[in-house]
Amino acid sequence: MVNYFYDCYCILNKVYSEKKFIKQAINDTFIEEAHRALTVKVCYGVLDRDIELSYYIKNFTEKTPKLAVRTILKISMYMIKYLGKKEYFVADNAVELTKKLGKGGASGFVNAFLRNFSNRRILLPEEKAGFLSVKYSYPEFAIKMLAEDYGWERTEKIISAVYPDNTLCFYGTDGKKYLTEKGVVFSETPFKNVFIVKNFNRNADYDDGVYTYQSLGSVAICDTVDKCKNLLDCCAAPGGKSVRLSYKADKVFAWDIHPHRVTLIEEYAARMRRSNIKAEVRDAKIFDKTLEKFFDAVLCDAPCSGFGVVGDNPDIKLNRTEEGVSELVKEQKAIINTVCDYVKVGGYLYYSTCSVFLKENIGIIRDFISRRTDFAIEKTDSPLMHMDIDGTNAFLPDISAGNGYYIAKLKRLR
Repeated sequence: MVNYFYDCYCILNKVYSEKKFIKQAINDTFIEEAHRALTVKVCYGVLDRDIELSYYIKNFTEKTPKLAVRTILKISMYMIKYLGKKEYFVADNAVELTKKLGKGGASGFVNAFLRNFSNRRILLPEEKAGFLSVKYSYPEFAIKMLAEDYGWERTEKIISAVYPDNTLCFYGTDGKKYLTEKGVVFSETPFKNVFIVKNFNRNADYDDGVYTYQSLGSVAICDTVDKCKNLLDCCAAPGGKSVRLSYKADKVFAWDIHPHRVTLIEEYAARMRRSNIKAEVRDAKIFDKTLEKFFDAVLCDAPCSGFGVVGDNPDIKLNRTEEGVSELVKEQKAIINTVCDYVKVGGYLYYSTCSVFLKENIGIIRDFISRRTDFAIEKTDSPLMHMDIDGTNAFLPDISAGNGYYIAKLKRLR
């Protein structure tokens, strides 16, 4: 058996059975280095296409196989359909893996399923949401929410958008010259010293703080923030925005509710050699009277569904539910209604997410300003292509280079 079949299974089993995030599962699994890139690609691909692959299993079997067998089938189907691997090669390795896992009794079923997989006619659901769900492997509840927000035609464009390549941000180094000298294929962005790169392998310069990875949508959010003296990033982990904003603010106060995530902020700031970031364990929903009207700016990068970044986090599509999104909306309202009072008169409150749902974005802002007349939306116009909603910027995957983010800027009037 080829080792990466087993490595893929070990990683995905941690996601499916232990409910670990894909990045955590990869970090916690020993992977054969010779096949690391392929292993990671397969694992991300299987999770990205999980709804589609699960649909095939459900419709091609009379009885749902056990989890271990389902995982083997998903890995195998992905390799056949999306990586172009030969059926006999995949089937042989899948059978060996089935036996290695002590599921020998299912090896005949696995072999027969995969030998016939490419020859089976796949009928997608007739109902619109179900059809799009399987075709693009996107949760049906999320498709219905998007359709309500943007209409069916726009929804299909959003969920079929190509995920973005890696984005590199350089600080203190001419990034264009750096990438050119290393022969890296790149494209420029609307933001200074920020580049989209292809097939770039991280090197020691990353650890030395020469560059860092940050999504283009995240950069766009930071670009909206004005220069100031004291800035609060109240939901800051893992620290990318805090670091970028530390070049705009004299002092950045970076909060997170979890100690281990505050450590991530500190490590990020140390790697990038930023000494003006103060990371603290704080619950943004608990008001600190001593900080009332203290900050020139507050960034409320609220916990959200993450449906704007499913390309980088495909397990989001497995774990989010409509009820879960509604609970997040309550959390978002609780946070913004607390941290807004840290903004001084004349200062700014910035609200952002990596979601594409209106209820998490402009819905929060409309609700907020309907009750807080001492704040008003200040129109922003990002250089990254976006949709303008009441003067706020919605970055949507189909128009914003695959990014799904949101930013609103509100000025405190009194």
